[in-house]
Amino acid sequence: MSENPPAGEAPEESGEPRPRRRQARGERRITQLLQAAANVFCANGYTATSTNAIAREASVSPGTLYQYFPNKEAIAIELGDRLLHQMREAHGQAFTPENFELPLPELLDAVVDPLIEFNCQNPVFLALMQGSEIPGRITEEHDALHASLLARVRDLLHHYLPGLPVEEATRIADMTFAVFKGGLALVLAAPEGPERNAVTAELKQVLLRYLDPVIGDAHLAGPPATAPAPAR
Repeated sequence: MSENPPAGEAPEESGEPRPRRRQARGERRITQLLQAAANVFCANGYTATSTNAIAREASVSPGTLYQYFPNKEAIAIELGDRLLHQMREAHGQAFTPENFELPLPELLDAVVDPLIEFNCQNPVFLALMQGSEIPGRITEEHDALHASLLARVRDLLHHYLPGLPVEEATRIADMTFAVFKGGLALVLAAPEGPERNAVTAELKQVLLRYLDPVIGDAHLAGPPATAPAPAR
């Protein structure tokens, strides 16, 4: 005899989840459900969120939700995958060879602005990626993204200071990223408008004052020239 579903929850179908509808209407419904999930995850956190709460936020029945997602974990994974893809695009546009040639203050604008814009437009990103009990797949993808961002900062350091020891470059990259993450939390907490802009400018100043003694002179001098071959 099968177990009854929890009170208020729609029963989940046995066997494999039914294939998703990929028609335009189905895609709109999926987008609607993911946006609702983002709102509820932001308000309640992943652990306290239920599929019923997501369905209510989306103004659909739990049965409709289960036509597209078998459970809360599947919703979180789909939402996380989409956010991580967008985040990779954001930092891919920031860390480019062209930006590496900019003066350090403008370089910080080019790198920091897209990342802040993404997080301001998607507050669920930090809520989901840093929440407790999030699905392991999301944690693994987030850790890979974190490692990629650190690698980009190390690339920047070695671009201007090719002789910088790996251990020192790693330490500076870790500190730079930690400062950015701490400042990002303050940016997101600030009211949108002049106050948020002021906090963003302050974050850039902190990063500038930290990085300028490290790469400022080398940055102004341009990328290091290739050393001439020794005379025979």
